[in-house]
Amino acid sequence: MEKLKMHTPDRAEENYKKLAELFPDAVTETLDDEGNVVRAIDKDVLMQEINAKVVDDGQERYRFTWPDKRKAIMLANQPLAKTLRLSREKSVSRDGTLGGDIDSENIYIEGDNLDALKILQETYLGKVKMIYIDPPYNTGNNLIYKNDYSEKAEEYIINSEQVDQMGNRLVQNPVTDGRFHTNWLNMMYPRLRIAKTFLKKEDGILVCAIDENEVDSLLLILKEIFGLSYEYNLVTVVHNPRGQQGNNFSHTNEYAIFVNPKSKVIADRPIPESEVDWSQLRNWGSESRRSDAKNCFYPIYVQNGKIIGFGDVSKNDFHPAQQSIVVGDITEVYPIDQNGIERKWRYARQTVESIKDMLRTRKTSYGYEIEIGKTFGTQKTVWSDKRYDANTYGTKIINELVPHNGFTFPKSLWTVYDAILSGTKNDKEAIILDFFSGSGTTAHAVMEINKNDGGHRKSISIQIPELTYLGKKELIINDKEKNNINQDKYIIDKKTGYPEIEKDSVSRKNGFYTICQIAEKRIEQAGKKIKKETGIEIDYGFRCFKVDSSNMKDVYYKPSDIKQDEIDLFADNIKDDRTPEDLLIQVMLDLGVLLSSKIDQTEIAGKKVFSVADGYLIACFDQDVTEDVVIAIAKKHPFYAVFRDSSMANDSVAANFEQIFETYSPETVRKVL
Repeated sequence: MEKLKMHTPDRAEENYKKLAELFPDAVTETLDDEGNVVRAIDKDVLMQEINAKVVDDGQERYRFTWPDKRKAIMLANQPLAKTLRLSREKSVSRDGTLGGDIDSENIYIEGDNLDALKILQETYLGKVKMIYIDPPYNTGNNLIYKNDYSEKAEEYIINSEQVDQMGNRLVQNPVTDGRFHTNWLNMMYPRLRIAKTFLKKEDGILVCAIDENEVDSLLLILKEIFGLSYEYNLVTVVHNPRGQQGNNFSHTNEYAIFVNPKSKVIADRPIPESEVDWSQLRNWGSESRRSDAKNCFYPIYVQNGKIIGFGDVSKNDFHPAQQSIVVGDITEVYPIDQNGIERKWRYARQTVESIKDMLRTRKTSYGYEIEIGKTFGTQKTVWSDKRYDANTYGTKIINELVPHNGFTFPKSLWTVYDAILSGTKNDKEAIILDFFSGSGTTAHAVMEINKNDGGHRKSISIQIPELTYLGKKELIINDKEKNNINQDKYIIDKKTGYPEIEKDSVSRKNGFYTICQIAEKRIEQAGKKIKKETGIEIDYGFRCFKVDSSNMKDVYYKPSDIKQDEIDLFADNIKDDRTPEDLLIQVMLDLGVLLSSKIDQTEIAGKKVFSVADGYLIACFDQDVTEDVVIAIAKKHPFYAVFRDSSMANDSVAANFEQIFETYSPETVRKVL
């Protein structure tokens, strides 16, 4: 049996192996500052390897860089020994029931998005159709994630004065900070590098909302990460028609950067019927007669004013008595003008069905006229529709769903809706990822789209549990009791000398301590509203997870560090507070099984057994597993079978384990943890 690694991949190691295989001459060694031998790349050799002509290394190169960029790259590549733990009590089932069955295919994750992306990376590699994100805008007031390059995550949580009691790594990035832009770039860069690997290569799309403060920098790092095979379109979104006053201009817009392959992957925008220029589908004038194109003379079937189909090309000796012929409740419409002259349709029978969405009927005294109009068009780079107003269709919508939530400046639901629809209109099974999910607008928009076209799109939302009024109040009270009020942490009210807390926030009325709680409630309520109004059967729920430390003790990763006389103390590699379900989730992530997969739980010979994705993965983490249990699992022929290390009831079962699978299911991949 092979042992599971139970941590995210070491990208640096993988990249080194790939590079060494492709260009062995470029791989070398050097000494670091402490005199240790470390890997190195001979860049001159590598540059020559990728150029057909002699390279002059003295030439200047175009590049975009900033302090700590190399460390940001390193951070993206570093492995992570963390996992996700399912929160059943916060999860919502497909039918919208809080704490019901864990059957929803939507995912909601509480935790640092860099950690979450690394944890999800192998499982969702190349599977996501669209990423929509609305990151902090770096205005000088917004909180941003603070990454640390020299300390481990756990050490940083303990040592940093900027971290609250819940472990949230969020800090303000004031404009006066000499590293104002650098801090923001170092936060965004590793996340975007990892995010790219989630997208489908052939048609994956990234949309990033941003304002004028970092739009230029964001475009540069996106172009560096995605490269020349993608195109980059900057869409102006009028999200605040009233304007936000500045010194010289009143700002009414923000931007959405679309990053997508250069092939046609963005769906056309629908044009409102009132703006469509309608004209006759029937030709007129010169070369418009039936004899000019015989394959353009055929009936169009209309029922109750709607086009329901197209007939075959009429035989040469068939001449309809009139333009509209009623047969039962169906009307056959031919391209005959009011003078009785047989004309032709603009399009041949073999192609007309492809333009069906561009056609409509117009009732006349003699039957129906068939009209054509361009009902769709290429997406425009200015979105100015009133439904993009973030106040009316963002703030008001969330306040209706979750009164007194205290969340400020959510995106307009319809801005996100239209962005996602433009990328997934033709893919009703698409996975949409948002790793700055805020109030849950993306998850809400996905439900709205599925409601309208019967799709089965799935959302993955990631959000750090940023504190609301109540959360900050609790933190401040605790800090005050410890005499640990830090003036760098809070804005101090000059009159009272006490920390000032979001005075305009009323989240305390509903007891929301974190933004995640607001978002989870918003998604739940949005689902209930849609279900009540439509009754349509779509996925109204989500499986809620939290980022946490690995289920495995340190000895699992570094058994060589344990002394011989201490081995008995570590007979079990698994932490004491972890459940079999916790282990199952980490195993699924390790083996690349989607978190949305169906999970069944059964009992075999008194042991709890999990079956994932209809038996694709079968796992048993109980102790004292007997031969009967092993045989029963092997007979189910899973692709993966996973057990706890040293969980067999006795030496006989352990000795016969491999033979049992060789007998009943030799193709099964056996793993232990």
